[in-house]
Amino acid sequence: MTTRRTRPAPRPPEGTPPRAELARQARAVLADAVRIAHWAAGTPGPGTAAPLAAHALERAATALELSPAQVRAGWDRARLAGLVELHGDTARPGWRLRAWDRDDSAVLRGWVALFDAWSLVHAAPEGIEAGAVAEAVEAVPQVLSLLQLSAGSVTVPALLDLLGQRVAELHEERCEVPLGPGRTAPAASAAPAETAADQAATAGPARSADLNALLLDWALEGLAAVGALTLGKGHATLTPLGNWAVWVKLEQICVAAQSPAGNIEQSAADMLLGCARLTPGPARDEYRAWLAARTVGSAVAELLAVARGEDALLRGLAFEALRVVGGPAEPEVRAVLAEPSLRPYALLWLAEYEGIDPDDAQDVLSREEATWLWVDTAAAVADHGETGLLVRHLDSAVQGTVPALLDEVRAVGHPRTVQVLVALAAAHPDPALAKAVRRAAFQVHTGGA
Repeated sequence: MTTRRTRPAPRPPEGTPPRAELARQARAVLADAVRIAHWAAGTPGPGTAAPLAAHALERAATALELSPAQVRAGWDRARLAGLVELHGDTARPGWRLRAWDRDDSAVLRGWVALFDAWSLVHAAPEGIEAGAVAEAVEAVPQVLSLLQLSAGSVTVPALLDLLGQRVAELHEERCEVPLGPGRTAPAASAAPAETAADQAATAGPARSADLNALLLDWALEGLAAVGALTLGKGHATLTPLGNWAVWVKLEQICVAAQSPAGNIEQSAADMLLGCARLTPGPARDEYRAWLAARTVGSAVAELLAVARGEDALLRGLAFEALRVVGGPAEPEVRAVLAEPSLRPYALLWLAEYEGIDPDDAQDVLSREEATWLWVDTAAAVADHGETGLLVRHLDSAVQGTVPALLDEVRAVGHPRTVQVLVALAAAHPDPALAKAVRRAAFQVHTGGA
Protein backbone atom coordinates (compact mmCIF):
# COMPACT_ATOMS: atom_id res chain seq x y z
CA MET A 1 0.00 0.00 0.00
CA THR A 2 1.29 3.43 -0.88
CA THR A 3 0.41 6.74 0.67
CA ARG A 4 0.02 9.72 -1.63
CA ARG A 5 1.24 13.00 -0.24
CA THR A 6 -0.92 15.92 -1.18
CA ARG A 7 -0.47 19.64 -0.91
CA PRO A 8 -2.70 21.02 1.84
CA ALA A 9 -5.38 23.41 0.69
CA PRO A 10 -3.87 26.92 0.58
CA ARG A 11 -5.11 29.35 3.19
CA PRO A 12 -6.20 32.84 2.13
CA PRO A 13 -4.23 35.83 3.42
CA GLU A 14 -4.64 36.68 7.08
CA GLY A 15 -7.62 38.92 7.63
CA THR A 16 -9.64 37.55 4.70
CA PRO A 17 -13.27 37.27 5.79
CA PRO A 18 -14.95 33.83 5.84
CA ARG A 19 -16.59 32.72 2.59
CA ALA A 20 -20.03 33.40 4.03
CA GLU A 21 -19.07 37.04 4.64
CA LEU A 22 -17.49 37.35 1.19
CA ALA A 23 -20.67 35.95 -0.32
CA ARG A 24 -22.73 38.46 1.67
CA GLN A 25 -20.62 41.27 0.22
CA ALA A 26 -20.98 39.84 -3.30
CA ARG A 27 -24.76 39.67 -2.86
CA ALA A 28 -24.73 43.32 -1.83
CA VAL A 29 -22.75 44.33 -4.93
CA LEU A 30 -25.18 42.45 -7.16
CA ALA A 31 -28.39 43.21 -5.28
CA ASP A 32 -29.92 45.33 -8.07
CA ALA A 33 -28.79 42.82 -10.69
CA VAL A 34 -30.52 39.99 -8.81
CA ARG A 35 -33.76 41.98 -8.50
CA ILE A 36 -33.71 42.78 -12.22
CA ALA A 37 -32.86 39.16 -13.10
CA HIS A 38 -35.85 37.91 -11.09
CA TRP A 39 -38.05 40.51 -12.77
CA ALA A 40 -36.80 39.62 -16.26
CA ALA A 41 -37.10 35.87 -15.66
CA GLY A 42 -40.68 36.36 -14.51
CA THR A 43 -41.66 38.59 -17.46
CA PRO A 44 -43.14 36.54 -20.30
CA GLY A 45 -42.60 37.34 -23.93
CA PRO A 46 -39.88 39.20 -25.85
CA GLY A 47 -38.38 42.53 -25.01
CA THR A 48 -35.86 41.69 -22.32
CA ALA A 49 -32.94 40.99 -24.64
CA ALA A 50 -29.90 43.24 -24.70
CA PRO A 51 -29.97 46.10 -25.24
CA LEU A 52 -32.97 46.24 -22.93
CA ALA A 53 -35.97 47.32 -25.00
CA ALA A 54 -37.32 50.76 -24.14
CA HIS A 55 -40.74 49.52 -23.03
CA ALA A 56 -39.16 46.78 -20.89
CA LEU A 57 -36.79 49.33 -19.38
CA GLU A 58 -39.71 51.54 -18.38
CA ARG A 59 -41.70 48.62 -16.94
CA ALA A 60 -38.70 47.41 -14.92
CA ALA A 61 -37.95 50.89 -13.58
CA THR A 62 -41.56 51.27 -12.46
CA ALA A 63 -41.87 47.79 -10.98
CA LEU A 64 -38.56 47.89 -9.12
CA GLU A 65 -38.61 51.58 -8.20
CA LEU A 66 -35.23 52.16 -9.83
CA SER A 67 -34.06 54.77 -12.31
CA PRO A 68 -33.70 53.69 -15.96
CA ALA A 69 -29.92 54.05 -15.62
CA GLN A 70 -29.92 51.72 -12.60
CA VAL A 71 -32.05 49.19 -14.47
CA ARG A 72 -29.75 49.28 -17.50
CA ALA A 73 -26.63 48.87 -15.33
CA GLY A 74 -28.21 46.08 -13.28
CA TRP A 75 -29.31 44.27 -16.43
CA ASP A 76 -25.77 44.33 -17.82
CA ARG A 77 -24.42 43.02 -14.53
CA ALA A 78 -27.03 40.26 -14.38
CA ARG A 79 -26.01 39.04 -17.82
CA LEU A 80 -22.27 39.24 -17.15
CA ALA A 81 -22.61 37.46 -13.79
CA GLY A 82 -24.61 34.61 -15.30
CA LEU A 83 -27.81 35.46 -13.42
CA VAL A 84 -29.83 35.43 -16.64
CA GLU A 85 -29.39 33.59 -19.90
CA LEU A 86 -30.80 34.86 -23.18
CA HIS A 87 -32.54 32.45 -25.54
CA GLY A 88 -33.56 34.49 -28.54
CA ASP A 89 -35.60 37.38 -27.17
CA THR A 90 -36.48 35.58 -23.96
CA ALA A 91 -34.57 35.89 -20.68
CA ARG A 92 -34.42 32.80 -18.50
CA PRO A 93 -33.02 32.49 -15.00
CA GLY A 94 -29.44 31.28 -15.00
CA TRP A 95 -28.24 28.48 -12.77
CA ARG A 96 -26.63 30.99 -10.41
CA LEU A 97 -29.88 32.88 -9.91
CA ARG A 98 -31.68 29.71 -8.89
CA ALA A 99 -28.93 28.92 -6.39
CA TRP A 100 -28.35 32.51 -5.27
CA ASP A 101 -29.93 32.41 -1.82
CA ARG A 102 -28.55 29.03 -0.75
CA ASP A 103 -25.17 28.55 -2.43
CA ASP A 104 -22.30 30.86 -1.42
CA SER A 105 -20.03 29.31 -4.03
CA ALA A 106 -22.46 30.17 -6.82
CA VAL A 107 -22.61 33.74 -5.52
CA LEU A 108 -18.85 34.14 -5.39
CA ARG A 109 -18.33 32.65 -8.83
CA GLY A 110 -21.01 34.94 -10.21
CA TRP A 111 -19.23 37.92 -8.74
CA VAL A 112 -15.87 36.72 -10.10
CA ALA A 113 -17.45 36.50 -13.58
CA LEU A 114 -18.49 40.15 -13.19
CA PHE A 115 -15.02 41.02 -11.89
CA ASP A 116 -13.44 39.41 -14.96
CA ALA A 117 -15.70 41.50 -17.22
CA TRP A 118 -14.98 44.85 -15.53
CA SER A 119 -13.92 46.40 -18.85
CA LEU A 120 -17.43 45.84 -20.21
CA VAL A 121 -19.13 47.20 -17.11
CA HIS A 122 -17.35 50.56 -17.37
CA ALA A 123 -17.04 51.87 -20.93
CA ALA A 124 -13.57 52.97 -22.05
CA PRO A 125 -12.97 56.68 -22.67
CA GLU A 126 -13.99 57.81 -26.14
CA GLY A 127 -11.37 58.59 -28.75
CA ILE A 128 -8.81 56.02 -27.59
CA GLU A 129 -7.67 53.40 -30.07
CA ALA A 130 -8.85 49.89 -29.21
CA GLY A 131 -5.30 48.53 -29.14
CA ALA A 132 -4.32 50.90 -26.34
CA VAL A 133 -7.41 49.89 -24.39
CA ALA A 134 -6.57 46.20 -24.90
CA GLU A 135 -3.04 46.78 -23.61
CA ALA A 136 -4.40 48.43 -20.48
CA VAL A 137 -6.76 45.50 -19.89
CA GLU A 138 -3.85 43.08 -20.33
CA ALA A 139 -1.72 45.08 -17.87
CA VAL A 140 -4.39 45.27 -15.14
CA PRO A 141 -3.56 41.85 -13.58
CA GLN A 142 -0.11 43.19 -12.66
CA VAL A 143 -1.74 46.27 -11.11
CA LEU A 144 -4.07 44.04 -9.10
CA SER A 145 -1.17 41.83 -7.99
CA LEU A 146 0.67 44.86 -6.62
CA LEU A 147 -2.44 45.93 -4.73
CA GLN A 148 -2.90 42.43 -3.31
CA LEU A 149 0.73 41.96 -2.31
CA SER A 150 0.85 45.42 -0.71
CA ALA A 151 -1.98 44.43 1.67
CA GLY A 152 -3.19 48.01 1.85
CA SER A 153 -3.45 51.25 -0.08
CA VAL A 154 -1.15 51.90 -3.03
CA THR A 155 -0.62 55.37 -4.46
CA VAL A 156 -1.84 56.09 -7.96
CA PRO A 157 1.67 57.17 -9.13
CA ALA A 158 3.03 53.76 -8.12
CA LEU A 159 0.23 52.01 -10.01
CA LEU A 160 0.80 54.28 -13.01
CA ASP A 161 4.49 53.44 -13.03
CA LEU A 162 3.70 49.71 -13.02
CA LEU A 163 1.12 50.09 -15.78
CA GLY A 164 3.63 51.98 -17.93
CA GLN A 165 6.28 49.31 -17.37
CA ARG A 166 3.87 46.51 -18.29
CA VAL A 167 2.68 48.29 -21.45
CA ALA A 168 6.33 48.83 -22.45
CA GLU A 169 6.96 45.10 -21.91
CA LEU A 170 4.01 44.25 -24.13
CA HIS A 171 5.41 46.47 -26.88
CA GLU A 172 8.82 44.83 -26.53
CA GLU A 173 7.31 41.34 -26.63
CA ARG A 174 5.58 42.29 -29.89
CA CYS A 175 8.74 43.92 -31.29
CA GLU A 176 7.08 47.32 -31.52
CA VAL A 177 9.96 49.80 -31.61
CA PRO A 178 8.94 53.44 -30.88
CA LEU A 179 10.06 56.17 -33.24
CA GLY A 180 13.51 57.50 -32.32
CA PRO A 181 15.31 60.74 -33.15
CA GLY A 182 16.55 59.37 -36.45
CA ARG A 183 13.14 58.19 -37.70
CA THR A 184 10.21 60.20 -38.96
CA ALA A 185 6.51 59.60 -38.89
CA PRO A 186 4.42 59.69 -42.11
CA ALA A 187 3.48 63.14 -43.31
CA ALA A 188 0.42 64.54 -41.59
CA SER A 189 -1.24 65.35 -44.91
CA ALA A 190 -1.15 61.68 -45.91
CA ALA A 191 -2.66 60.34 -42.68
CA PRO A 192 -6.21 60.41 -41.36
CA ALA A 193 -7.12 62.33 -38.23
CA GLU A 194 -5.22 60.95 -35.26
CA THR A 195 -6.90 59.38 -32.27
CA ALA A 196 -5.61 60.05 -28.77
CA ALA A 197 -3.66 56.80 -28.89
CA ASP A 198 -2.10 57.61 -32.28
CA GLN A 199 -0.99 60.97 -30.96
CA ALA A 200 0.45 59.37 -27.85
CA ALA A 201 2.46 56.93 -29.92
CA THR A 202 4.25 59.72 -31.78
CA ALA A 203 4.29 62.59 -29.30
CA GLY A 204 6.97 61.28 -26.97
CA PRO A 205 7.09 59.94 -23.41
CA ALA A 206 5.09 62.79 -21.85
CA ARG A 207 2.06 62.19 -24.06
CA SER A 208 2.30 58.39 -23.54
CA ALA A 209 2.30 58.95 -19.78
CA ASP A 210 -0.85 61.06 -20.16
CA LEU A 211 -2.55 58.27 -22.07
CA ASN A 212 -1.51 55.69 -19.48
CA ALA A 213 -2.86 57.93 -16.72
CA LEU A 214 -6.20 58.20 -18.51
CA LEU A 215 -6.38 54.43 -18.99
CA LEU A 216 -5.37 53.76 -15.39
CA ASP A 217 -8.15 56.03 -14.14
CA TRP A 218 -10.60 54.16 -16.35
CA ALA A 219 -9.41 50.76 -15.10
CA LEU A 220 -9.53 51.76 -11.43
CA GLU A 221 -13.02 53.21 -11.86
CA GLY A 222 -14.16 50.03 -13.63
CA LEU A 223 -12.78 47.80 -10.89
CA ALA A 224 -14.37 50.01 -8.27
CA ALA A 225 -17.69 49.76 -10.12
CA VAL A 226 -17.73 45.96 -9.66
CA GLY A 227 -16.74 46.17 -6.00
CA ALA A 228 -13.12 45.03 -6.38
CA LEU A 229 -11.47 48.12 -4.94
CA THR A 230 -12.12 51.48 -3.33
CA LEU A 231 -10.65 54.77 -4.49
CA GLY A 232 -9.33 57.47 -2.19
CA LYS A 233 -7.58 60.74 -2.89
CA GLY A 234 -4.55 59.62 -4.85
CA HIS A 235 -4.63 55.97 -3.79
CA ALA A 236 -6.51 52.70 -4.31
CA THR A 237 -7.23 49.76 -1.98
CA LEU A 238 -8.61 46.32 -2.73
CA THR A 239 -11.87 45.45 -1.03
CA PRO A 240 -12.02 42.12 0.83
CA LEU A 241 -13.76 40.67 -2.24
CA GLY A 242 -11.12 42.03 -4.59
CA ASN A 243 -8.28 40.87 -2.37
CA TRP A 244 -9.75 37.36 -2.18
CA ALA A 245 -10.35 37.17 -5.95
CA VAL A 246 -6.80 38.23 -6.82
CA TRP A 247 -5.39 35.77 -4.29
CA VAL A 248 -7.45 32.94 -5.81
CA LYS A 249 -6.20 33.78 -9.29
CA LEU A 250 -2.59 33.94 -8.11
CA GLU A 251 -3.02 30.53 -6.48
CA GLN A 252 -4.42 29.12 -9.72
CA ILE A 253 -1.43 30.44 -11.64
CA CYS A 254 1.34 29.62 -9.17
CA VAL A 255 0.25 26.31 -7.69
CA ALA A 256 -0.20 23.10 -9.64
CA ALA A 257 -3.33 21.42 -8.44
CA GLN A 258 -2.98 17.88 -7.14
CA SER A 259 -5.56 15.18 -6.97
CA PRO A 260 -6.80 15.10 -3.38
CA ALA A 261 -6.55 11.93 -1.31
CA GLY A 262 -9.79 10.15 -0.62
CA ASN A 263 -11.56 10.83 -3.91
CA ILE A 264 -13.64 7.75 -3.26
CA GLU A 265 -15.46 9.66 -0.51
CA GLN A 266 -15.92 12.90 -2.43
CA SER A 267 -18.95 14.20 -4.29
CA ALA A 268 -18.83 13.90 -8.06
CA ALA A 269 -17.95 17.58 -8.46
CA ASP A 270 -15.08 17.45 -5.96
CA MET A 271 -13.80 14.19 -7.41
CA LEU A 272 -13.76 15.64 -10.93
CA LEU A 273 -12.00 18.79 -9.76
CA GLY A 274 -9.42 16.64 -8.02
CA CYS A 275 -8.77 14.83 -11.29
CA ALA A 276 -8.71 17.93 -13.47
CA ARG A 277 -4.92 18.15 -13.81
CA LEU A 278 -4.22 14.42 -13.98
CA THR A 279 -3.20 12.77 -17.22
CA PRO A 280 -5.86 10.52 -18.79
CA GLY A 281 -4.55 7.24 -17.36
CA PRO A 282 -4.40 8.25 -13.67
CA ALA A 283 -7.68 10.14 -14.06
CA ARG A 284 -9.43 6.99 -15.31
CA ASP A 285 -8.06 5.10 -12.32
CA GLU A 286 -9.59 7.73 -10.04
CA TYR A 287 -12.93 7.49 -11.88
CA ARG A 288 -12.96 3.70 -11.55
CA ALA A 289 -12.24 3.84 -7.81
CA TRP A 290 -15.00 6.40 -7.28
CA LEU A 291 -17.49 4.43 -9.39
CA ALA A 292 -16.69 1.18 -7.61
CA ALA A 293 -17.95 2.62 -4.33
CA ARG A 294 -21.40 3.47 -5.78
CA THR A 295 -24.24 1.84 -7.62
CA VAL A 296 -24.17 2.52 -11.34
CA GLY A 297 -27.50 4.33 -11.32
CA SER A 298 -26.61 6.74 -8.53
CA ALA A 299 -23.13 7.41 -9.96
CA VAL A 300 -24.46 8.17 -13.46
CA ALA A 301 -27.21 10.40 -12.05
CA GLU A 302 -24.68 12.33 -9.95
CA LEU A 303 -22.30 12.80 -12.88
CA LEU A 304 -25.09 14.06 -15.15
CA ALA A 305 -26.26 16.45 -12.43
CA VAL A 306 -22.75 17.92 -12.34
CA ALA A 307 -22.71 18.12 -16.14
CA ARG A 308 -25.87 20.24 -16.03
CA GLY A 309 -24.12 22.82 -13.85
CA GLU A 310 -22.54 26.02 -15.09
CA ASP A 311 -18.91 24.84 -14.88
CA ALA A 312 -17.89 23.79 -18.40
CA LEU A 313 -14.75 22.00 -17.17
CA LEU A 314 -16.83 19.74 -14.93
CA ARG A 315 -19.24 19.11 -17.80
CA GLY A 316 -16.47 17.74 -19.99
CA LEU A 317 -14.91 15.74 -17.16
CA ALA A 318 -18.28 14.25 -16.20
CA PHE A 319 -18.57 12.74 -19.66
CA GLU A 320 -15.01 11.45 -19.44
CA ALA A 321 -16.02 9.64 -16.26
CA LEU A 322 -19.15 8.34 -18.03
CA ARG A 323 -16.87 6.82 -20.69
CA VAL A 324 -15.41 4.67 -17.93
CA VAL A 325 -18.93 3.57 -16.95
CA GLY A 326 -19.53 2.41 -20.52
CA GLY A 327 -22.66 0.51 -21.59
CA PRO A 328 -24.66 0.82 -18.36
CA ALA A 329 -24.72 4.61 -18.83
CA GLU A 330 -26.02 4.46 -22.41
CA PRO A 331 -29.78 4.91 -21.69
CA GLU A 332 -29.20 7.91 -19.42
CA VAL A 333 -26.75 9.52 -21.86
CA ARG A 334 -29.17 9.02 -24.75
CA ALA A 335 -31.93 10.60 -22.67
CA VAL A 336 -30.04 13.91 -22.36
CA LEU A 337 -29.80 14.46 -26.13
CA ALA A 338 -32.74 16.84 -25.83
CA GLU A 339 -30.80 19.13 -23.46
CA PRO A 340 -28.89 21.70 -25.57
CA SER A 341 -26.02 22.13 -23.10
CA LEU A 342 -25.38 18.37 -22.95
CA ARG A 343 -26.28 17.33 -26.50
CA PRO A 344 -22.81 17.77 -28.11
CA TYR A 345 -21.15 15.82 -25.31
CA ALA A 346 -23.80 13.10 -25.44
CA LEU A 347 -23.49 12.77 -29.23
CA LEU A 348 -19.73 12.32 -28.98
CA TRP A 349 -20.12 9.83 -26.12
CA LEU A 350 -22.64 7.76 -28.08
CA ALA A 351 -20.53 7.85 -31.25
CA GLU A 352 -17.50 6.50 -29.41
CA TYR A 353 -19.66 3.95 -27.57
CA GLU A 354 -20.94 2.70 -30.93
CA GLY A 355 -17.40 2.17 -32.17
CA ILE A 356 -16.61 5.35 -34.11
CA ASP A 357 -12.97 6.37 -33.81
CA PRO A 358 -12.66 9.30 -31.35
CA ASP A 359 -10.77 11.28 -34.02
CA ASP A 360 -13.78 10.94 -36.36
CA ALA A 361 -16.50 11.37 -33.75
CA GLN A 362 -16.66 15.13 -34.30
CA ASP A 363 -18.34 14.42 -37.64
CA VAL A 364 -21.57 13.51 -35.81
CA LEU A 365 -21.97 17.12 -34.66
CA SER A 366 -23.75 19.74 -36.70
CA ARG A 367 -21.91 22.99 -37.39
CA GLU A 368 -23.96 24.73 -34.69
CA GLU A 369 -23.33 21.95 -32.15
CA ALA A 370 -19.60 22.01 -32.89
CA THR A 371 -19.54 25.78 -32.41
CA TRP A 372 -21.46 25.53 -29.14
CA LEU A 373 -18.98 22.90 -27.94
CA TRP A 374 -16.06 25.14 -28.96
CA VAL A 375 -17.43 27.98 -26.82
CA ASP A 376 -18.13 25.63 -23.90
CA THR A 377 -14.61 24.23 -24.05
CA ALA A 378 -13.20 27.75 -24.27
CA ALA A 379 -15.19 28.64 -21.15
CA ALA A 380 -13.56 25.73 -19.33
CA VAL A 381 -10.11 26.88 -20.45
CA ALA A 382 -10.83 30.49 -19.49
CA ASP A 383 -11.98 29.44 -16.02
CA HIS A 384 -9.33 26.84 -15.26
CA GLY A 385 -6.62 26.78 -17.92
CA GLU A 386 -3.65 28.78 -19.07
CA THR A 387 -3.62 31.80 -21.35
CA GLY A 388 -1.63 30.07 -24.08
CA LEU A 389 -4.07 27.15 -24.14
CA LEU A 390 -6.98 29.52 -24.76
CA VAL A 391 -5.13 31.07 -27.72
CA ARG A 392 -4.29 27.63 -29.14
CA HIS A 393 -7.94 26.62 -28.79
CA LEU A 394 -8.64 28.87 -31.80
CA ASP A 395 -7.04 26.23 -34.02
CA SER A 396 -9.66 23.64 -33.05
CA ALA A 397 -12.59 25.64 -34.43
CA VAL A 398 -14.29 24.10 -37.46
CA GLN A 399 -14.74 27.46 -39.20
CA GLY A 400 -11.14 27.80 -40.35
CA THR A 401 -11.02 31.61 -40.11
CA VAL A 402 -11.45 33.90 -37.14
CA PRO A 403 -14.10 36.15 -38.81
CA ALA A 404 -16.23 33.10 -39.66
CA LEU A 405 -15.78 31.75 -36.14
CA LEU A 406 -16.84 35.06 -34.57
CA ASP A 407 -19.92 35.24 -36.80
CA GLU A 408 -21.06 31.77 -35.80
CA VAL A 409 -20.12 32.16 -32.14
CA ARG A 410 -22.30 35.26 -31.97
CA ALA A 411 -25.21 33.31 -33.48
CA VAL A 412 -24.96 30.14 -31.40
CA GLY A 413 -26.28 31.76 -28.22
CA HIS A 414 -23.99 30.16 -25.63
CA PRO A 415 -24.53 31.93 -22.27
CA ARG A 416 -20.77 32.29 -21.72
CA THR A 417 -20.02 33.83 -25.14
CA VAL A 418 -19.19 37.31 -23.84
CA GLN A 419 -16.87 36.06 -21.09
CA VAL A 420 -15.08 33.71 -23.50
CA LEU A 421 -14.49 36.44 -26.07
CA VAL A 422 -13.32 38.90 -23.40
CA ALA A 423 -10.82 36.33 -22.10
CA LEU A 424 -9.62 35.44 -25.61
CA ALA A 425 -9.15 39.10 -26.55
CA ALA A 426 -7.12 39.71 -23.40
CA ALA A 427 -4.98 36.63 -24.04
CA HIS A 428 -4.22 36.89 -27.76
CA PRO A 429 -0.87 38.49 -28.66
CA ASP A 430 -2.06 39.80 -32.05
CA PRO A 431 -3.47 43.30 -31.45
CA ALA A 432 -5.57 43.26 -34.62
CA LEU A 433 -7.14 39.90 -33.85
CA ALA A 434 -7.66 40.85 -30.20
CA LYS A 435 -9.40 44.02 -31.36
CA ALA A 436 -11.75 42.03 -33.60
CA VAL A 437 -12.56 39.58 -30.80
CA ARG A 438 -13.14 42.39 -28.31
CA ARG A 439 -15.47 44.08 -30.82
CA ALA A 440 -17.39 40.82 -31.17
CA ALA A 441 -17.69 40.57 -27.38
CA PHE A 442 -19.04 44.08 -27.24
CA GLN A 443 -21.55 43.34 -29.99
CA VAL A 444 -22.81 40.23 -28.21
CA HIS A 445 -22.98 42.14 -24.94
CA THR A 446 -24.97 45.00 -26.44
CA GLY A 447 -27.00 42.94 -28.88
CA GLY A 448 -25.40 44.57 -31.93
CA ALA A 449 -24.94 42.95 -35.29
